[in-house]
Amino acid sequence: MRSDELELEQPPAFNIGDKVRLRKMIKNDGTFPGQEIGVILAKKGDIGYVASIGSYLQRSYIYAVHFLDRGFVIGCLKKELELVEKEQEVVEEA
Repeated sequence: MRSDELELEQPPAFNIGDKVRLRKMIKNDGTFPGQEIGVILAKKGDIGYVASIGSYLQRSYIYAVHFLDRGFVIGCLKKELELVEKEQEVVEEA
């Protein structure tokens, strides 16, 4: 993404329910309550599920990812995630 490009002008890269993998280690930068600054919240390769989608500084999407093994929901940017599996749509038969 160019510095003058707004990610929010495009649809989100991930959807709620998508299974994603962390591309880099995430440490607490002081924005995660209840944990010391610098504590590792999730490691590269950890798998989680997109729980919600918000925005950051009116420029980028922020994906709240639930890492079940760690028990944390962590805000991640698109560049920090890769898709493992799309959320399966449930189709009901009449």
